[in-house]
Amino acid sequence: MKTHDSIRILERMLEEVRTLDPVNVRTWFEDLTVMNFSGGHMDIGCPDETKAHYLQDHCLPVFTQAAQRVTGYLVSLGFHSMESIPAPAAAEAPPSAIRLHPDYTFENFVVGPCNRLAHASCIAVSQNPGSIYNPLFLHGSVGLGKTHLLHAVCHDSRHSRKTLSIQFLSCEQFVNGFISAIEQGKLPEFQSQYRTVDVLIIDDVQFLREREQSQEEFFHTFNALYNNRRQIILTADCAPGELPSLEERLISRFKWGLVARLDAPSYETRIAIVKKKAHLRGIDLPDGTAELVAEHVQSNIREIEGALTILYATAQTAGRPITADLAREALGIQQNAAPRAVSMADIIRAVSGEFDTRVTDLQSKKRSQSIALPRQVCMYLGRRLTRHSLEEIGGHLGGRDHSTVLHACGKIEDICKTDSLLRNRIDTLTGKLTQVS
Repeated sequence: MKTHDSIRILERMLEEVRTLDPVNVRTWFEDLTVMNFSGGHMDIGCPDETKAHYLQDHCLPVFTQAAQRVTGYLVSLGFHSMESIPAPAAAEAPPSAIRLHPDYTFENFVVGPCNRLAHASCIAVSQNPGSIYNPLFLHGSVGLGKTHLLHAVCHDSRHSRKTLSIQFLSCEQFVNGFISAIEQGKLPEFQSQYRTVDVLIIDDVQFLREREQSQEEFFHTFNALYNNRRQIILTADCAPGELPSLEERLISRFKWGLVARLDAPSYETRIAIVKKKAHLRGIDLPDGTAELVAEHVQSNIREIEGALTILYATAQTAGRPITADLAREALGIQQNAAPRAVSMADIIRAVSGEFDTRVTDLQSKKRSQSIALPRQVCMYLGRRLTRHSLEEIGGHLGGRDHSTVLHACGKIEDICKTDSLLRNRIDTLTGKLTQVS
């Protein structure tokens, strides 16, 4: 087929893909090219191998459907890196192959007070694996960026040291591989696979709980790597000391290096994340829309991505441009009965009355338990109900820094999981502070 005809077909295919699957559309799709189109088969060239893998893993069905719509007949597709040999299909990839997400790089990670330490430590270990922060243990709730940072470490390490041997897998994959190796009599091969790498990355290590044999195997794998100055990076949904049913010797080793926590992003950080995610997908957000999404979605980054998908899909379906009004409609945001603006002064006064504590004590340097808990409640409510930065919240409470505020918010969240009395008091305070005037 003539070159200009195949280019036009690809352009029309991309238009269909944007409508059919807005979740996986990326701005770099514009860099795709047609390498060959003949005999009912199209070879599509991609900027690099990672992007070819992404298309093969996430977008093959929708690209195939788009090609059929545009051409009127069934077309088979292949995605190939312009830098190397054709990328294999997902089913043909070797078990140890790392399938990195092209978006999950350090450049695309939005840094804020909630994740600054984790981000900086990941950059450090990617540049000097095995020599600093070993092991590196990242923890936090779902959707806060742990997996993004793990992929970013792999991207950066591969770029700077192409011969680096990396194993990146979930804890469940490690456990299942260990069980399979025992059943097949291939335990030495399994041990060699993970004990001789330069970097071992295990996601969701909490799944080792109540698996005694797997914990034993991981213990020896950890020791072999650590003693040979190989980098170990682990993630979990909680700190090492809070991991249930895990051997003490493993917990102590997880604490040998650096433990970094990721918290829910603040309002300002969420705005930056919304804008970054929109840019990656080629979505043009008018003024005020990013702020609206950030105000509506407060829990984690995955929900922000979901909100953007809903917004984009609604605009495409309705044939309307993205506006603040469309965002309210798509996300179900009510304009009426809006809660009144809450200030830190309001919060401090309310908490002072609820806990029978003087305002001056809450804003002092005193650290007694009777003052520390209500002060932490002030910080927690300040983060939830105001748009103040962590530094500003700390400034209202004795000039404390952002890390103290983060720690306070995390502690109150943890206490509320088991203490219904405190949870009810905070709910009551929230209701009083946000009630419509």
